[in-house]
Amino acid sequence: MAMNLRLPEEVQESLRRRAEAEGRSMHAIVVQAVERYLAEEADRATVRRLGAKYAARHADLLRRLAE
Repeated sequence: MAMNLRLPEEVQESLRRRAEAEGRSMHAIVVQAVERYLAEEADRATVRRLGAKYAARHADLLRRLAE
């Protein structure tokens, strides 16, 4: 699947400079950044899900600790 990505000029220029400094393509840097974002968001979702699960399971204990 192809997509066009429109970036503000200053972001595109920063990306171009970074790519040049690293000897990589702008495309490779953007793909890596998106992959990292998706992995971090998946981790956050897992933490939220597990937190809710254990908060519900141990609600009484947590309530007593808060007192």
